[in-house]
Amino acid sequence: MAKLSTALLLMLVSILGLSGSIGAEVFREYIGALYNGVKFTNMPINPGTQVDFILAFAIDYTPSGSSPTNGKFNIFWDSDNLSPSAVQAIKSQHKNVRVALSLGGDSVGNGYAQFRPSSVSSWVSNAVSSLTAIIKQYHLDGIDIDYEHFDFSDPNTFASCIGQLITQLKQNKVISFASIAPFDDEKVQSHYSALWNKYGKVIDYVNFQFYAYDSSTSVSQFIKYFNAQESRYNGGKVLTSFITEGNGGLSPVNGFFDACKTLKNSGKLHGIFVWCADSSKSNGFKYEKQAQALLQGS
Repeated sequence: MAKLSTALLLMLVSILGLSGSIGAEVFREYIGALYNGVKFTNMPINPGTQVDFILAFAIDYTPSGSSPTNGKFNIFWDSDNLSPSAVQAIKSQHKNVRVALSLGGDSVGNGYAQFRPSSVSSWVSNAVSSLTAIIKQYHLDGIDIDYEHFDFSDPNTFASCIGQLITQLKQNKVISFASIAPFDDEKVQSHYSALWNKYGKVIDYVNFQFYAYDSSTSVSQFIKYFNAQESRYNGGKVLTSFITEGNGGLSPVNGFFDACKTLKNSGKLHGIFVWCADSSKSNGFKYEKQAQALLQGS
């Protein structure tokens, strides 16, 4: 069968009203967390690659970030530059772009962003309500789960809350995809593993934070780490990742793309994600361009 051109694929996407998927692999990037004025229009967007921008972050804390609110989420990304109209514009201009929001993150205010539900039922009810309003206001397509601190919850509570949240948002057709963003820490892995084991069927991507490993990581070690996480999140689409600053994990200058090519050749490269667009602005997004080109096959 003749291979369809990218232009024809995009035309079909536009005509049929599809989500914009170009292939099995996806490029994803967190954006808006550092408030340095980065905009969607600054970003490189390869028309042959599925591109997801993930707004960082929505957090269930008061607007000042001073206290938790039991599932009542507020916006903590740069909403001046990454506004509802900006989301609409970039999705209208590029049919291969989707936009999501991420929940939690590392810190808020002067402390950690803790996952702190009062009860499963009340947290889920509040979260579904508050997130539905934000997602509809911003014309978003999905959510990402990036809670990293769990001093007030056990793995089963986390699994029940997040699993029910994703399930209800999908059933209500509020979102079309969901991802999780764990890293290799015992407490973090115990919570996300519990979530995966019970609700893995409603989770589309695992944005594993490979940049949380040591900066001395080699290509062979990276492949070993990847295989270990693919085994842990069995059946899931585990994505590779790097941090723009290059201060953790396998960096783009030390062999990250070589590792990705190895995984791609073995059929294991489901996608690449980056933390984060705000930091990449200063270098002209050169590694983002390289990542998208690799995913497209060039």
